Amino acid sequence: MSQGTLFIISAPSGAGKTSLVRELIESLDGIQVSVSHTTRARRDGEVDGVNYHFCTPQAFEAMIARGDFFEHAQVFDNYYGTSRQAVQRLLEAGQDVILEIDWQGARQVREQMPEAVSIFILPPSRAELERRLSSRGTDEHAVIARRMRDAVSEMVHFDEYDYLVVNDDFTTALSELTALIISQRLSCAAMQQRNAPLLEALLSQAPAVE
Repeated sequence: MSQGTLFIISAPSGAGKTSLVRELIESLDGIQVSVSHTTRARRDGEVDGVNYHFCTPQAFEAMIARGDFFEHAQVFDNYYGTSRQAVQRLLEAGQDVILEIDWQGARQVREQMPEAVSIFILPPSRAELERRLSSRGTDEHAVIARRMRDAVSEMVHFDEYDYLVVNDDFTTALSELTALIISQRLSCAAMQQRNAPLLEALLSQAPAVE
């Protein structure tokens, strides 16, 4: 069975990454999002093993000590991490896997899997990004300003990625993202692995005609 491809997708908050990825996996077969581990409390409506793998801080720290994570980070008082074993199991089963992680996590993963394909999603403008971040209308100006600073801190690392997608028109951005996944599946190396019997048959010497 052919090996799947690991895709890293990063974006600042407000760029529309979550919506794009959700539509992508609904419209394209053979690809799924890796489910992260976290120590934060489960929220209403969340399902263990679907939204996150919820675990205790002690269990998470034990996984860190065993080197079980591709990448992990502490955000405020909670841990988040990507299980190496879970991702590799999916890749070995021929599934393409998406990691939705920030630039720091992306660096950690690329150090271990330099063949991973990385995609960064950008908003069309700072004004549009601020509009999206403030669209709920309930946050104070200081909160929006902090989110904008955080977004800029994320976006300055765009050039560490293989591909850029600008999410101005959602349908166009989704088409571009889908095209990137499909083009990777059609690369010579991927096709050679997936179609080894066909290539062998096509390239074998025809029997001599008497």
